[in-house]
Amino acid sequence: MIRTVPATTGEGIELYIRTYYSLLRSSGDIRIRSLEETHEGMRSSLHLGAEAPEFDASAFLYAALRLPECIHQARLVVLGQSDEVFRRGGLRDLDKWRRVDAPARRRRMLFDGAGTIAAFISSVTDIDDLIPSLTAYQIEWNKLHQRLSGTQLGDDLAAGRVQAGAVADALSATLRLTAEDCDRLRRLWGPQWDARLQAVASAALDLRITSLAKGFNDYRKAVEDWWDDLVRATDNTYVEFRPIYFVSSNPHSLPNLLSGYALSQREALIDFAKQKNPEGLAAEWDDVTARDDIGGQANYLYYMQRAFLKQDEAHMQAWAQAEAAAGIRRFDEPHSMDITAQVIELRDLDPTRIDPRLRIPGLETLRDSRALIVNVDYPLGFAAYHLLSQVASSSADLLGVYIMGKAATLNGRVGDVMIPNVVYDEHSRNTFLFKNCFLAQQIAPYLLHGTVFDNQKAVTVRGTFLQNRDFLSVFYKEGYTDLEMEAGPYLSAIYEDIYPQRFPMNEIVNLFINAPYDIGLLHYASDTPYSRRQSLLSKGLSYFGVDATYACSVAILRRILEAEIARVAAGR
Repeated sequence: MIRTVPATTGEGIELYIRTYYSLLRSSGDIRIRSLEETHEGMRSSLHLGAEAPEFDASAFLYAALRLPECIHQARLVVLGQSDEVFRRGGLRDLDKWRRVDAPARRRRMLFDGAGTIAAFISSVTDIDDLIPSLTAYQIEWNKLHQRLSGTQLGDDLAAGRVQAGAVADALSATLRLTAEDCDRLRRLWGPQWDARLQAVASAALDLRITSLAKGFNDYRKAVEDWWDDLVRATDNTYVEFRPIYFVSSNPHSLPNLLSGYALSQREALIDFAKQKNPEGLAAEWDDVTARDDIGGQANYLYYMQRAFLKQDEAHMQAWAQAEAAAGIRRFDEPHSMDITAQVIELRDLDPTRIDPRLRIPGLETLRDSRALIVNVDYPLGFAAYHLLSQVASSSADLLGVYIMGKAATLNGRVGDVMIPNVVYDEHSRNTFLFKNCFLAQQIAPYLLHGTVFDNQKAVTVRGTFLQNRDFLSVFYKEGYTDLEMEAGPYLSAIYEDIYPQRFPMNEIVNLFINAPYDIGLLHYASDTPYSRRQSLLSKGLSYFGVDATYACSVAILRRILEAEIARVAAGR
């Protein structure tokens, strides 16, 4: 077979990657400033204004949402896979450091309050994600500082003689920001607006980074610790000795569909929506009911449940009890990899309480099932390989692997669903061919607003910043229209579960032949970077992402339930 694989990364991107990995081999700290030139030279689609003197608000906001709010107070960021790695590196008092989270990235980070952040990384993808984010943030922060430096306004802000909110017009003129960009910064910094502008005026950023993450085995050890913690947290399920359906999705959609709690609180949730009008969605209920769409009504209730539960501890307790009654055990406090999970007992499901879209014939026979669903909150990039390798090697019997996640589409619209059966993986340079167990007709009945495309070609990228316009164009010409971050690493782990050897490099890998279980990949589109400048894989879909999320989740659960009903009937 002749494979026409494009040259995916241009010289600028390759140079940037080689530069920061070579520098990270140093035993000392490296300055982010030393990476700025190569960062600018790759001309990332997410940071088109890196070289320009004008402030690139989109790139700054994208980076800021993936970093802790205290990043401007840091001087050093230390990378490591586990507490043990940090202790070996001399950071022995992490239990006293403050946990600091990024709004749009699950990564355990701790701050000592004196200028050092410890960032726990699960794979090389965390490096490919974190370093460009730090570099983009520093470049744009320093553009703002430079405009204020030496001006009377900048001196007054730095000294605290004036507040940013009191000199809004002068500030926007000095910073040369549009009204839209000013508004975006205000929403980012919220009540910290005055304090953050004082910090911008006071000093330029000169971040440094060092890596204690030297060996591949440290990543493996971190995921082993994660699995051991999961086993202990769910010890009454005996997860190590039970057949498993592995799902990578999110921590809410599967439990919502199976527990029945939101549906049982229908009237209370509708009243809450009408009285509180969260996110201005009260009128949306009337639109959903006018369409007589049972699935859409359920999706609305699931979304409202998030805000509803926060208002009353009694509601939280009732929700937890409903999940426990449905056989759902949560693992929400991992100590190494910041990946939550749920272990779900299929024999504990109540057919009368689950989502109506899941009520298929034979559900009552599941009371004789021994199988579990292990649902993980999708990991970032190559961490997927480590995680699935651990689950596959530690479980008694893997019955299926089902992956759901966000992606960028080069030919569709936000809210569409893509079903690939070819995946090119930038990590291994392999092209994976496999039979996706899902077809368009299995998702389309549950998708109200979007379109489903099956038989698609996907590419697993190394990082969201590590692409440019040429990169996207080359893939588009080769028929790859689905860009995401986890499929390739998951397929590499599946290869090693099927074959008695490590996954190959730069080959065509055919998983059609020996795959002993379902392989299902579903991607819902959150971005359209080829048609217009938009943050790749970054758009917060909020309520309007619920339709695609639950369409995919329903399809995955129906596939699992049908397979398990058949297994029980066959006496397995």
